[in-house]
Amino acid sequence: MDFRATPEQQAIQAAVRDLCAKYPDAYWRDLDRRSAYPDEFVRALTDAGWLAALIPAEYGGAGLGMAEASVILEEINTSGGNAASAHAQMYTMGTLLRHGSAAQKERILPRLAKGDLRLQAFGVTEAEAGSETTRIKTFARRDGDRYVVNGKKIFISRTLQSDLLLLLARTTPYEELTDKTQGLSVFLVDLKAAVAAGTVKISPIETMLNHHTTELFIDGLVLRPADLVGTEGQGFRHIIDSWNAERILIASESLGDGRWFVERAARYASERIVFGRPIGANQGVQFPIAQAHAQLVAAGLVRDKAAWLFDHGEPCGDEANTAKLLASQAAWAAGNAAMDAFGGYAYAKEFDIERKFRETRLFLTAPVSNNLVLAYIAEHVLGLPRSY
Repeated sequence: MDFRATPEQQAIQAAVRDLCAKYPDAYWRDLDRRSAYPDEFVRALTDAGWLAALIPAEYGGAGLGMAEASVILEEINTSGGNAASAHAQMYTMGTLLRHGSAAQKERILPRLAKGDLRLQAFGVTEAEAGSETTRIKTFARRDGDRYVVNGKKIFISRTLQSDLLLLLARTTPYEELTDKTQGLSVFLVDLKAAVAAGTVKISPIETMLNHHTTELFIDGLVLRPADLVGTEGQGFRHIIDSWNAERILIASESLGDGRWFVERAARYASERIVFGRPIGANQGVQFPIAQAHAQLVAAGLVRDKAAWLFDHGEPCGDEANTAKLLASQAAWAAGNAAMDAFGGYAYAKEFDIERKFRETRLFLTAPVSNNLVLAYIAEHVLGLPRSY
């Protein structure tokens, strides 16, 4: 087995690193202070073709695989940025590419590739359902040749910066189903038009990090059958393709954060002199940094395997979830090691440790809690009784 990055992957990494160098720490620090969206950075990513990485070449995209998409997002975070501003447009491709109609792909994908449209909002989560997706209540009622949708969604990020929303809604009442994974459907929503019509209202949610998440209130949203992605009632199965991609890409961002922390901590610990010698000469400082590095290396191998399986059309739920679990834990360990190494300076905004610390903590909880990842592994991989 060849563990080396391909020449293409190395070239992608170098190109993304060069692009990110134009957006240094001060750029991200200013955005964080203002809770602003990185429009300039996202435009640069789009113009360079990186947001179209997973879109096939016939639709104007780069036609790359999940392995290459992982390199892109990991490098953004390794460079000190935050790829959350862009990642959803990549992982929603899993559902659209595998289950979208030819007409949907021809209408949307070229415009996404050019940057004329943004698809960065994924409407799944609801306050009462939480992570129990089969319990969502947002309902798309068939009314002749249209669907009428009503409901609420929460923690739906980047709706204010997106033109399109990939929406999961119920099309069959929960109580009428034997198989509770049935009866959900996926729709493509023209978000800007819906907001203008007043059928979707967006309420921003203030959070501890700069993440642009919102609550949606849907009232009388009218959708056409042409807006349905895939087969009615099979939406839960359809979005699993996005979920596995999401897990792999979130793992990649976590790895990027972790490597940023390790690099910053190792450099600071080598330069900071206390009691006549570098603080990194103390095992209490250097061992947590080394431990975090080792954890990142191991998590990276699982991520690479998950991406390979995804790109070859193989089942990858086990590997994708495991990669997300291990990478988020490794990033958090690296963040804590950096906080300890920098000491009081870690809390000073000018060093960016506290910003990254807040950002990387999210990955332990979202887009799926690590407790649910462990429950998935226990039940579906190890065959243990269901715990929830």
